[in-house]
Amino acid sequence: MNPETLKLIAMGATIAVGAIAPGIAMGMIGSKSVEAIGRNPETENAVRTAMVLGLAFVESLAIFSLVVALIIRFV
Repeated sequence: MNPETLKLIAMGATIAVGAIAPGIAMGMIGSKSVEAIGRNPETENAVRTAMVLGLAFVESLAIFSLVVALIIRFV
């Protein structure tokens, strides 16, 4: 295999792991927050704030994996 092919495989693997893991985490965050609001509706604002903050951190991991994949591609 030539180095360009290996770069493309590494880039694809980085994107795949970087999309699957945050996707699973986002689903877990969403389900647990809805479950918490269902149990205690008075805490909706606090749970929603924590959920949005958690989702932002998880989404940043997906963006970091995209940056790493682009670095692999162009370096």
